[in-house]
Amino acid sequence: METKTKGAKEPKGIEIPWLRVAGGGIFMAAGGAYVAFFIAGGAGLGSGALWFMVAAAAVGAYMAMNIGANDVANNLGPAVGAGVVTLGWAILIAAVFEALGAVVAGGEVVDTVKGGIIDPRAIASTDQFTWLMLAALLAGAVWLNAATWLGAPVSTTHSIIGAVMGSGIAAGGWGLVNWGTIGAIVASWVISPVMGGVIAIAFLYLIKRTITYQRDMTAAASRVVPVLLGFMAWAFITYMLMKGFGQLVKMQAGPAFAWGGAAAFVVYLVIARPVAKRALRQRNGKDGVNELFTWPLLCAAALLSFAHGANDVANAVGPLAAIYEAVIHNAVASKAPTPLWIMVLGALGLSVGLALFGARLIRIVGKEITDLDRMRAYSIAMAAALTVILAAQLGMPISTTHVTIGAVIGVGFLRELLKANYAKMEAIVRAGHSGHELEEMEVYLAKFEAAPVKEKQRMVAEMKLRAQRLEHEDPLDKKERKAFKKVAKKELVKRSVLLRIVAAWIITVPATALVAAGLYHVLAWLLG
Repeated sequence: METKTKGAKEPKGIEIPWLRVAGGGIFMAAGGAYVAFFIAGGAGLGSGALWFMVAAAAVGAYMAMNIGANDVANNLGPAVGAGVVTLGWAILIAAVFEALGAVVAGGEVVDTVKGGIIDPRAIASTDQFTWLMLAALLAGAVWLNAATWLGAPVSTTHSIIGAVMGSGIAAGGWGLVNWGTIGAIVASWVISPVMGGVIAIAFLYLIKRTITYQRDMTAAASRVVPVLLGFMAWAFITYMLMKGFGQLVKMQAGPAFAWGGAAAFVVYLVIARPVAKRALRQRNGKDGVNELFTWPLLCAAALLSFAHGANDVANAVGPLAAIYEAVIHNAVASKAPTPLWIMVLGALGLSVGLALFGARLIRIVGKEITDLDRMRAYSIAMAAALTVILAAQLGMPISTTHVTIGAVIGVGFLRELLKANYAKMEAIVRAGHSGHELEEMEVYLAKFEAAPVKEKQRMVAEMKLRAQRLEHEDPLDKKERKAFKKVAKKELVKRSVLLRIVAAWIITVPATALVAAGLYHVLAWLLG
């Protein structure tokens, strides 16, 4: 597989704007045409209902593309930003695993979007319900399109839930909204970035303590990386047994954990020796260790794509599935299974949107918040995957944007903390060598940098005592102290980008709710 090398050009996707717009239009038209000729046409619908279904399918395809441009880009941004995979390979990974996640494991979250946000029993007629859902779908898609064009990684989950809520209020008043469901979802929006950040920090710190803080980094990596891969295999297989294959095999949590653990052990046995051999061929340093994380990061990205397909395809096809049930079967948000063609349309739309419009968001998530290498990107991808999988199992449509951005920010803040601590330790070492030859101090600093954590702690304690014994008033001159203070306070998370993202998160729900309410009244006037 082709990977990006250091200094390679950033991914730009399809360069010609009109070609991208034309590609999106063709996909929307194809979705509408499929419904006209293969779905609605065979249901014996009148011309009005037929054209409504065609329009709904085209808008659903439009929504799916915008989710692909925003959320799929967020999920694969760390892998592409770290130089592990090119944009073309990222699209291929997304196409395969997004489709698998959507088709195999996406049904429960679709049910939440179809009928969990508002009370469909309070809708006066199926016509009113279809207008409501189409208005919500179009409002969410338009907002996402504008946000992606502006380079703002907003939450697609915020967009569709705010839109359904707004059009629901326009159709039946404030009492139509299931405020308990909305409250639980809002709580998850706060919890999800925190969870993503905490898990990413834990993964990265584990990697640092067990690999990069060791004297022989590549030898340590040959032992730890297979374990990380085994854990990833356990999480993926356990989830698939509990949730993904539920229609074929019913398995409780205990047996699923056991089978997942057995599979993880097999994965460990298979990859341990090849990883160890490859580690011996790498340079003993962070660059060499980063090379060992190429395939783990690709596997994590695939896992995240699967989880994203299971969770966020609901944002595109949930309202479309509700419209289909209402128009074809005269049922409002029933528990009937979502048709396969709707899940496939959503999954394809995610990949098409990523290919046509996702490059800008990949750059923002992968490069503009904080610098990422492969170890950091792996931690982010695994944190996001585990959080999103948990949400999919609970049937809760959380924001993968919040999860991923939270993980990226967590990694950046951990870097800031570790950088500040290291600068302080280095200052102590320099203070302990005050009055000695510069060459002697530089040799000691090189030894200090290569030392494991426990040895670093011993060396710092030794330097503190040594500095205390020195008779100088100030072991470091003012210029040196100012330099170390500046290093310790260096910001590795770009606050301006972070504030822009948070502002976009805050405005999304009210904006989509207002747009959806307006569109509902327009549709009711035109079709009523």
